[in-house]
Amino acid sequence: MTNSPQTVCALLEQSSKRYGDHLAVIDGTLRLSYAELAAQARTMARALMATGVQPGDRVAVWLPNTAHWLIAALGAHNAGASLVPMNTRYTGYEALDVLQRTGARVLFLSDRFLGADYLAALREAAAAQTEPAQRTDPAQQPGAAASGPVQGLPQLALAIRVPLASGDQPQGSSAAQEAAQGVASWEHMLALACETSEQAALDRAADVRADDVADIIFTSGTTGVPKGAVSAHRQTVAVAAAWADRAKVTDRDVYMIIAPFFHTFGYKAGWVVALLAGATIVPQLTFDIDRVVDQIEQERVTILPGPPTIFSDLLAHAERDKHDLSSLRLAVTGAAMVPVPLVERMWDELTFETILTAYGLTEAVVVTMCLPGDDAQTISATSGCAAAGFEIRIVAADGQEKEPGDDGEILLRGPNVMVGYLDDPQATRAAIDPDGWLHTGDIGHLDKRGYLTITDRLKDMFTVGGFNVYPAEVENVIMGLKSVADCAVVGMPDERLGEVGLAYVVTGPGQSLSEQDVIAHCRQRLANFKVPREVAFVSKLPRNAGGKVLKRDLRERARHAHQAGSSS
Repeated sequence: MTNSPQTVCALLEQSSKRYGDHLAVIDGTLRLSYAELAAQARTMARALMATGVQPGDRVAVWLPNTAHWLIAALGAHNAGASLVPMNTRYTGYEALDVLQRTGARVLFLSDRFLGADYLAALREAAAAQTEPAQRTDPAQQPGAAASGPVQGLPQLALAIRVPLASGDQPQGSSAAQEAAQGVASWEHMLALACETSEQAALDRAADVRADDVADIIFTSGTTGVPKGAVSAHRQTVAVAAAWADRAKVTDRDVYMIIAPFFHTFGYKAGWVVALLAGATIVPQLTFDIDRVVDQIEQERVTILPGPPTIFSDLLAHAERDKHDLSSLRLAVTGAAMVPVPLVERMWDELTFETILTAYGLTEAVVVTMCLPGDDAQTISATSGCAAAGFEIRIVAADGQEKEPGDDGEILLRGPNVMVGYLDDPQATRAAIDPDGWLHTGDIGHLDKRGYLTITDRLKDMFTVGGFNVYPAEVENVIMGLKSVADCAVVGMPDERLGEVGLAYVVTGPGQSLSEQDVIAHCRQRLANFKVPREVAFVSKLPRNAGGKVLKRDLRERARHAHQAGSSS
């Protein structure tokens, strides 16, 4: 992937010329060529410019995987804006926090997804936050005129309701009422494009530079406060180019993307990879194994990345032998242990030519990947070797370099380490040292070949079905319950998802609380994958002499309880 474009805008322009009539997206009955995708993205850029979006503004996309997501994101990039992808599992409270901290000017959001009304949830969270002000500020009394689509988000000028299926119409308020509240339909947005010339949009896209901010993607930290990792266009394109090169992606590939587009795996290692190589994108709205099997056969899917559970489900599918899955050539997996027998069955029964494992994080998306030809043991036991120009060091607590095979903290350095955390220079300095090394907080070792094995996490993070959960964030929410005096959250083993959350809770003197109370409280304020599966009430938490909770002891206790439950 030499001579790759340096911005997402330039990449789209190049792909539209190089691949033209080649199929870019298959989204249900919708099929767009590369030329058509680029044209629709330019139309959206013109519409955004007509609404007043300026270079450097933030545009948030709170949608599941659809062609609309791609058009919205590429339109934002072409308008010179920075993209803010938002997790579709966010509650209104989580979404409100991201929008407040980024100062997003425009928000694309689903009209309805999995029964949730995103705009209503956002307004409800904003109203709850502003209740104290309403009691003291006459301007905020009920009946006062709201500014923009969400009272309490003054910088958010426009919310665009996006249908998830052809013919869907926004529910609730009439179009006139919605427009008065700063809410537009997808069709209304496209109609605004006529107010901006094609040349003005082309000029705006051409003015985007490699070091301009391409995206701000939020991840949780050890403090429990989500942090926005800021990346430049050159980094977004470069990590995708490295992934495409290692995986040997070409315009003959059909890339099924199950990982959410808001996640770096579905975005930078997903559809941006496809744009670089001219591959066809087949987005998945939700994971449905029956639909996956059908589409692999119908669309002749060649690339299927995802966590190990996807491949286990595929192998276990009752109708697998009735479908022609012989088009599959490449699997890329990670986020959980990949057993050797699973790798061997993927080769033998699913006819994959190449299986790769990989390691990355939001702050540095593509760090290591296996190489085509690596054996099953290497694929299972390691995350591959350095990619994308990264250097990797393993260091002890005192900063001394560890020998091959010895565990220590994983440090990374390279051109694709994030620019920094949004508006948080202190957290940025803590993460990236003066020599440019990113301190990941992950524990692992390198072997003599330079292959990385991850063995533990300094940050106590655990992974639920491929999604990272940081206990401090969950603990902060649980501590919001008046009856809770103390709590700690750890991951416990789960056969299907790898890990799920277990909350150890200490109630205050004379206070009572049920497991259902805690879980319901979390469900209201956290994405569902962060919600603990179980709650254990204890009289106290184990702590060391310095008062730090001994999470290792709690994890061990959870592991023993799981084993006892499995054997009973």
